[in-house]
Formats: sequence, structure tokens, C-alpha cells
Amino acid sequence: MKAFVGRLWPDTLVGRTVLVLLCGLLLSQLAGVLIYSANRLELANRLDARHTAERIAGVVRLVEETSEPERGRAVNAMDVPGLRIGWGERPLISDDDGDDIADSDNDVGNLMIRDDLVRRLPSHEIRSVIRDRPPVMPSDRPDPGPGMRHSHPPTALVSVHLSDGSWLNFAAPLSPPNEPLWRPRFFAPLGSGLLVVIVLSVFAVRRAAKPLALLAAAAQRLGRDVTAPPVPVSGPREVRAAAQAFNEMQTRLRRFVEDRTELIAAISHDLRTPITRMKLRAEFVEDEEERSKMLADLDDMEEMICATLSFARDDVARETRGPVDLAAVLKDLCDVFDATYQGPDSLTVTGGAAGLKSAFANLLENANKYANGARVTLAAGDGQVTVVAEDDGPGIPQEELDRVFTPFYRLETSRNRDTGGVGLGLAVARSAIRKHGGDICLTNRTGGGLRAVVTLPA
Repeated sequence: MKAFVGRLWPDTLVGRTVLVLLCGLLLSQLAGVLIYSANRLELANRLDARHTAERIAGVVRLVEETSEPERGRAVNAMDVPGLRIGWGERPLISDDDGDDIADSDNDVGNLMIRDDLVRRLPSHEIRSVIRDRPPVMPSDRPDPGPGMRHSHPPTALVSVHLSDGSWLNFAAPLSPPNEPLWRPRFFAPLGSGLLVVIVLSVFAVRRAAKPLALLAAAAQRLGRDVTAPPVPVSGPREVRAAAQAFNEMQTRLRRFVEDRTELIAAISHDLRTPITRMKLRAEFVEDEEERSKMLADLDDMEEMICATLSFARDDVARETRGPVDLAAVLKDLCDVFDATYQGPDSLTVTGGAAGLKSAFANLLENANKYANGARVTLAAGDGQVTVVAEDDGPGIPQEELDRVFTPFYRLETSRNRDTGGVGLGLAVARSAIRKHGGDICLTNRTGGGLRAVVTLPA
């Protein structure tokens, strides 16, 4: 049951809000219909009882004002299917029937008729009851007529004691509202109103939730570019507070990155000066072999400082984006690093040419260094571009597949640049690809070697 309810529950904020509004509106309309239906039935019964009492009182006054020889013809003339009338010496309702009225299901309607008749005919004895079976009318006439034998329930039976000692007996069918409540004319306005409310609710909720979508897009953009523009502060108070907090966080992150870059740049600048002086001093070393080693070490130090500074500055994030023929970039790199290319002759993506070239150059350089080349495949589909680079090298231990992307981390622990490099190649490659909204994943091939899968937005 919980799983079924979970499938019905929308996954979006707009869907959930609209569903809650719709359920609340339906419940309120249902409650209103039920209240209206109950009040409508009560009002109809009250009006029907008042109308019946008014007709009976009018007949009683007319009969009493008619001379006794003419009463029979007057009663016959007024006896119609909607109000059957009998005139006789005994009442239609006995004393026992009057005592049982309180136990009747129609007690409320009966009391309304009796109270109205007592008010209109204060000097007459009145008996009344409402029954769901055809009455038998006591009358001087032997047969009160087929209409009296086949009266439709519920029927109000009333006996009025006249001043001459005779009784006027009435049988008045109480008809409930003929027009059913559940009809198109009644529910069409409700349905139309419900549809209008749903449309307006969807529009209003989508408009209110739009700042949240902008905030989510800005969070994804921040992961690629810390210098991205701030989020517009708009919408409800809670959304404005979240956007303001996000902008403040982005500002602090940008300051942190800038401070780190400035620190590394200052250190690099300060280190270059002593390195330059050491190179000058190395030139005065008489031992040629020792001088060559010293100069090589100093060159390595300078190259490491340049690579570190380039990584810290994050030049990819600052690079202007535009159309880049990724197929052409890969084919050029395959020629440089002794790799084979398979894919389309041209495939354009949006990005920074230098950043993409640097990322794939680092991948292919590692493949060339450790596996003597690679096989590169380029394909596009499902809204993304996929580049697969496979080699036949020794591969990487399973537990190291993700750690090799850590800056300055090397599988070869001797720190010899001829065997392990600086340790920034894969870190630079993944950073550049992620700045373009993609990612890199390394896996070991079943037959040996390494597979690098790069995905980019199409």
C-alpha cells in the first residue's frame, strides 16, 4: 500500500503543491455539496408542509362557510389527486395514531404541518400523521376513489374536527424535490470552477517554484565555474533567503580560490628568483657532469612550479567558450601521441579549445608513457558525447582508480619525473572535463590494460 501511494505522490514540488491544493478544493466542494443537499431537503420539506397546511386550512374555512346541504358537493369539487378530501362522522386518524407520532420517522414534517394548522385554525381539534402506506378514507361515500387507494407515499394524513361535530379528512402526498441534485446543470459550474482553479494553481506554483529551479541550475554551474554570476534574489521569502545564502557561499568560495591562487603565484614568483640565481651559480661548477645534473634538477623544479601555478590558476574556468571541433582535436592528439582514432570526421561541442585539448593531451600522454599508445573512439548520442581511450598497459590497481585523480598523487612513489611526472596530469584532465559539465571514469579492461571514458554534454 505504501509503495502504491508512493507511486501516486508526485516527485516535483509543483506536482505535490498542486495535488494538495486539488485535494483540499475537492474536499471543501464535497462538504459544501453535502451541506447544500441537507439544507435543500430541509427547506423543501418545510415549504411543502407550509403549502399543505395552507391548502387544508383554506378548505376547512370554505367548508364551514358552506351550508350543510352543499358541503358534499363542495368537498367532491375540491377533491383532487394532489389533495384528497373526505367528509364523514369519524376521523381518519385515531387517538392511538396521534400518540405514536413521536416514534415516526416523519416526525419533523408532521410537527411542521400540525404547528402551522394549529396557528391557522386555533379553535379546531387537529390530528395529523405522516405515513408511507395508502390511507383508507372514512367518508359518507362508499368509495373515496382510485386516487385515494393508490396515493403515493409519503402522505400527510390530517383530520380536522368541524364545529358541527363532523370530520374533514385530508390525504396530501408530500413530494420531495423532483429534480435530482446530481445533475449536469448543478455540477457543470463546479467542474468549470475546479478546472479554472487548477490552471491558475499550476501557473502560480510554477512561478513560485521557478527561483528554486534557478538555484539548482546555479549550484550545478558553480561546480564548473566558481566565477559564475550570482543567483537573482527573487520569489518568496524562504527562496530569497536561500538564494542570498547561496550567493554569499559563492562569494566566499571565490575569495578562497583567489587567495589560494595569489598565494601560489607569490610563492612561485619568489621561488623563480633563487632558482635563476642557482642556475647562474651552477654555470661556474667546473665538473661538467655535476653541472648538468644541477641544471636538470633546477629545470625540473621550475617546470613543477609552472605546472602547479597553472593548475591553481584554473585557466580552463577563465577560458572563453565557443564551438570546438572535438574530432579534429582528438585526431591531432592521436598523431602526436601515437594513438589510433575511430569516429566521425567532425563533431562540434561547446567549450574551451585549450581546456579540452589539455585534458585529452594528459590522458593520451599517460597512455603513451605507460602503454605505448592507445585506441580512441568518439561517439555521440542520448544528449552527450563519449570519448573512450583504451590501452594495453599494466592497468591500475582497483583501489587506486579514483585516487590517481588527486593532485600530486603518483602510483610511482620514487618521485622521479622520468617515471612518474609531477602528478597533476589526471587531476588537470578531470578538472577541465568537469568544468565543461562532463566527467572521467577509469576502469581496468578484462583482457588487460586501462579504459578511460570521458563524457561531455552534447
